[in-house]
Amino acid sequence: MRRVAVVIGASQLVVYGCTYYLPAVLAAPAAADLGVSRAALLGAFSWALLVAGIGAPMVGRRIDRAGGRGVLAASCAVMAGGLVLLAIAHGLVLWYAGWLVLGAGMALGLYDAAFATVGVLFGHDSGRAIMGVTLIAGFASSVFWPLGTALEAHWGWRGMLLAYAALLLAINLPAMLLGVPAGAAHQRGRQAADDGHRPVAKPGRALALLATFFTLRWLITSGIAVLILRLLEGRGLTPAQAVTVAAMLGPGQVLGRVVEWSCARRVSLFTRARAGALLMPVASLLLLLPGMLPASAFALLYGMSNGILTINRGTLPMALFGRAGYAQRLGWLATPALLAQAASPPLAAMLLATVATRGTILLAALLGLTAALFLTLLGRAADVRQAAPDATGTPPHRPAS
Repeated sequence: MRRVAVVIGASQLVVYGCTYYLPAVLAAPAAADLGVSRAALLGAFSWALLVAGIGAPMVGRRIDRAGGRGVLAASCAVMAGGLVLLAIAHGLVLWYAGWLVLGAGMALGLYDAAFATVGVLFGHDSGRAIMGVTLIAGFASSVFWPLGTALEAHWGWRGMLLAYAALLLAINLPAMLLGVPAGAAHQRGRQAADDGHRPVAKPGRALALLATFFTLRWLITSGIAVLILRLLEGRGLTPAQAVTVAAMLGPGQVLGRVVEWSCARRVSLFTRARAGALLMPVASLLLLLPGMLPASAFALLYGMSNGILTINRGTLPMALFGRAGYAQRLGWLATPALLAQAASPPLAAMLLATVATRGTILLAALLGLTAALFLTLLGRAADVRQAAPDATGTPPHRPAS
């Protein structure tokens, strides 16, 4: 299990760096070269998220049937093809075509597909592997933002994209084929892992509540990701201070995942998930206070909340519903969340222009609190006493009412 977690975690670090975190490095030089606005180029990223959201359930069904090795390997080839299309683009038509292909690759190869692969392989023991994957992949922005900047400075943005495509084909593709077991080889172990699982009391309602929770949180997360520097400067920080505080988000995410891992055997999954969800509105309220210290506390706590949330994307569905249909269920949960991510940046920009910094922060806190409420309602809708272990191999805990 540890070897698989390391292989998939390292792969996720690369694919997130080559796709999800790509616009931060790519947008400015590409817009200048192509002679179009950054907004026009960044719209293609939202387009890619829409494509990924639409494709997620189909990818999940495929992983349920045949395991995830082939899907993750295919994602490397598809992403590389999308990057090559971007590298040869001289206008918006081919640019959007490249991001369409990248969106398909993202459906095949980002966290939801990776977690589904791990879940199909290891069943209710998958929580440890999921935590390992996210701990490694959590450094994607820290690695690929400076790497992309350096490559762009030396080879230009087109050379950077071709280098990323080569990395996916030369490193990630063989790693997936050689380092990830075929799903069928683990069928007996997966079936044994599910022997103790009984369905939640109200599975339909539980799935709807879980989808609402994740959708609200990713709506907030995507909006803040786009506006973070403007929000911090709106609270009185200088541009240099705002960059320093924003850089704390990555370490905060990793810290949250470490805390999640260290508490897994002593604190129930639902308690950990609710604590992580509540960190977000608490962090947002801290940002209303003036000064560098409250802003730094916001970045760390908000980062921790996001780090825990990422793990919950894989562990909560397994604990609630079991291994049967797990990958397809992750696809269903991913679709509204990805659509929310696609819509969030323009909505957040309009909100900031309408209600200013303080109003935006208050609304983010309110939405975060609402998401936490849906998670609490989920604990009541799902009779967790009947559920299997909480995806870390520990016995189930009934969430407090």
